[in-house]
Amino acid sequence: MAARWAARGGTLILAGAGGFAAVNGTLAAANDGPAPAWLHGTVPSRDEQLRRLRQGTAASPYDVLIIGGGATGTGCAADAATRGLKTALIEREDWAAGTSSRSTKLVHGGVRYLEKAFKNLDYGQFKLVFEALHERNVLLRNAPYLSSSLPIMTPCYNWWEPPYFWAGLRMYDVIAGSQGLEWCRYLTPSQALSRFPTLCSHRRDGKSLKGAIMYHDGQFNDSRLAVVLACTAALAGATTINHAEAVRLLKDSEGRVIGAVVRDNLTGKQVNVYARAVINAAGPFVDEVRQLSQPAAPKMIMPSAGVHVTLPDYYSPENVGMIVPKTKDGRVVFMLPWLDQTIAGTTDSDTTVTMRPQPTEDEIQFILDAIADYLTVKVRRSDVQSAWSGIRPLALDPNAEDTASASRDHIVTVDPDGMITVTGGKWTTYRLMAQDALDRAVREANLRTGQPCSTATLKLVGSEGFYPALFTEIAQNYIVPHRPGAIDTNVAKYLVASYGDRASEITHIAEQRKLGRRIVRGYPILEAEVVYAVHNEYCETPEDFIARRTRLAFLDRLACEQALPRVVELMAVEKGWNRWRARKELARALDFLQTFDAPPPAAPAAAAAPAN
Repeated sequence: MAARWAARGGTLILAGAGGFAAVNGTLAAANDGPAPAWLHGTVPSRDEQLRRLRQGTAASPYDVLIIGGGATGTGCAADAATRGLKTALIEREDWAAGTSSRSTKLVHGGVRYLEKAFKNLDYGQFKLVFEALHERNVLLRNAPYLSSSLPIMTPCYNWWEPPYFWAGLRMYDVIAGSQGLEWCRYLTPSQALSRFPTLCSHRRDGKSLKGAIMYHDGQFNDSRLAVVLACTAALAGATTINHAEAVRLLKDSEGRVIGAVVRDNLTGKQVNVYARAVINAAGPFVDEVRQLSQPAAPKMIMPSAGVHVTLPDYYSPENVGMIVPKTKDGRVVFMLPWLDQTIAGTTDSDTTVTMRPQPTEDEIQFILDAIADYLTVKVRRSDVQSAWSGIRPLALDPNAEDTASASRDHIVTVDPDGMITVTGGKWTTYRLMAQDALDRAVREANLRTGQPCSTATLKLVGSEGFYPALFTEIAQNYIVPHRPGAIDTNVAKYLVASYGDRASEITHIAEQRKLGRRIVRGYPILEAEVVYAVHNEYCETPEDFIARRTRLAFLDRLACEQALPRVVELMAVEKGWNRWRARKELARALDFLQTFDAPPPAAPAAAAAPAN
């Protein structure tokens, strides 16, 4: 049996072929035979992809055209391409530009869904948890460098909470079965304070800490995963184009959708793209796409806002998160370590669909007030480094009174015009959503696939050569003129956690182009990453880089403003922008950054001019 030893946190693990081992709360993927040869290639350029897109003619259509490049859309593209289908994926902005880059960054089964399943005897919620726990491990295994296990603490301040939460979380682990991470356990008050030093022992309402329940879920880098999925699909043969929008749907004489008029939003040029099956995976915008064909089509989603803030790292321990299961208005609030900072946020606020949602001051203050009840740290509004809002496309339940009671399960439907729509769900189950959508497309369009769905074991770009100690190789092999090993450990760890086994390509660019400096003080992001992202990850705008290729916009808005001029300067060289274009890109990126905070208060109305 093939096996591999790897060092993780000073511990050696042995993972057999096709399996994984949990060590210190982290999953380590095992090699399961050689990766396909195409995985080691370089993605086709955007110009090449546009040329291929024009080949999707009525006489030689694509098998599948996917509209929407978020979690589900990129998942569909990777699934379709690896089945041997002729695949096209278009996204009107960037991979994960909408909801899929604005999640809570958790890979989870849904603890509160399990509570509803038992309270309401709801089989649908129970099924959702069971499926999500299975998919949680698939994601952790297939993208090991972008994801890991995270211990999460639920503090208890009432005498009945420890047994209640322990029973619920133990059932959560039982449902996970052999795919569980670690069993939940009770921590005494002193143990809880040792693991989470900023947790308060006495709340403002006078209640004292009765202990905490510690359980484990997954955490990941959401937009990086979407980018990696799009690149994996491209390497498998899919035509993947961001900043390309479906402006009109094409129909045959019987009124069935057979393609779309696609506009390149960077050049304004349009092309007719034909396909045997069209999949609408546009997230919160699925209704907008459906209405291109059927203006009176009923709505399929209920939009729900999730708002998060980024705080300094000292708000939480390095490797422990916290969940407040019920705030004053019944919502859940998480506080999690992420990329050396702390993010806190909540979900389930009513909202309207927009491409650039922005948190309100009330929403930011709600989060700060909620976590202040549980921390010894003085929670200050001035500590908010970034704030963002995302829109989740919940499957619409006409009997739901609020978004919290709407199902998180996904649905796949076929409209009378033949277009397939997949919506609902969450990041954790993206692969299953994609599989269900492709299975439906294969049946509806009678597509011939070269092989069945293989994404449950699909190695993604960067995963093949990854192992937990890879950062040591990156640090040791990085060479600069004055001495070897000039890269520091934090940068090496960051590069591996972002790019996996492709991290060495970043350091090679840094060496050859003398681009090893950090893009901004205080963060391990290198100038070389801009060059790599442009040529290897379809990074077309500065926003693509600061928000989705790296996460600087989500981590620190002011640092991002400082970094942007250099990002634009580097992109201008690689893409041949003139000064006018560079200034335009910088202005647009700065405007985009304003959505990472609450809008300023409205100016008071001007006094009326006196009558003459």
